[in-house]
Amino acid sequence: MLNQKLEKQTPVVYKVKLKNADDTVLLDSPTYEWIIADPYLSKIDFIHNLRKHSSGCAVFQKTWRKADGDYKTETIYLHKLIAEKFLGEQKGNGKSLVGAKNGDKLDCRVENLIYRSRAVASRQRKTSSKTGFTGVYQEHNRYRAVISVHGKPVHLGMFDTAEEAAMAYNKMSKEMYGEDGKLNKVK
Repeated sequence: MLNQKLEKQTPVVYKVKLKNADDTVLLDSPTYEWIIADPYLSKIDFIHNLRKHSSGCAVFQKTWRKADGDYKTETIYLHKLIAEKFLGEQKGNGKSLVGAKNGDKLDCRVENLIYRSRAVASRQRKTSSKTGFTGVYQEHNRYRAVISVHGKPVHLGMFDTAEEAAMAYNKMSKEMYGEDGKLNKVK
């Protein structure tokens, strides 16, 4: 009898070049194989007509001429298409928006996609703060940490550095929202 080592195989990741950008979208092998085998997606050459949308995600968009001479624009967001096919059971209970766990909208591997509520999606979006940290604002030579609770700002304190303020925000975000809270990346 042969002794065989069972090795965990690394999943194959496909990088698909977008039509209008230098970026690529990441797909795992089950997703890629489903897309190229699906009769309708193959007919419209879905995989080769992906573009980067202004929102940063990958999208298929084509305008078709209808029989009556009018035009119809078809728009298919890649991350939504994949989530509906592979994660449909997670949808519901207020979780209807698809997001990327790692924040990369072009990483469309199934393991990176998740259904979220509107509130969680709002918390997870990129910050517009000039400090680069969510909930951290510079006031003169100090930094204020603020978190939103039920739509109202809650002051967490004033700090000497933006990093200290970001850590205070992170602590409260974990306490308030658990895994659904946004955490700043502090070095």
